[in-house]
Amino acid sequence: MDALYTAVATATHGREGRAVSSDGVLDLALGMPQALGGNGQGTNPEQLFAAGYAACFGSALGLVGRAAKVDVSDAAVTAEVSIGKQGEGFGLAVSLRVELPDSVDEATGRKLVEQAHQVCPYSNATRGNIEVDIVIE
Repeated sequence: MDALYTAVATATHGREGRAVSSDGVLDLALGMPQALGGNGQGTNPEQLFAAGYAACFGSALGLVGRAAKVDVSDAAVTAEVSIGKQGEGFGLAVSLRVELPDSVDEATGRKLVEQAHQVCPYSNATRGNIEVDIVIE
């Protein structure tokens, strides 16, 4: 791969520490979710992954929409990232909920979402590694 951009972030003290990007734009307190026994004070890696995947998938959808001359600029993507026990360790699963504008018919919308799933770097990184369920709403 010929990298076009490289993001750099450092996390200290694991899930109950801090994450900071090399440019300082991202500077977040991290906290264990209450569901995993923490106090819920701060964001967690699953939220960060969900935000990144949702934003990236939305951009990929916009890219394929523009190529098809279909306006999907008002689309919304919600990523639900779950963590759970998997064998001796832990695993992730993702549900992507895509809300398309009313002006996009079901068949066209489904085709664009499928194309976006092929283009999106997060989708490409997760393919074959974790379960990703896509729901068009």
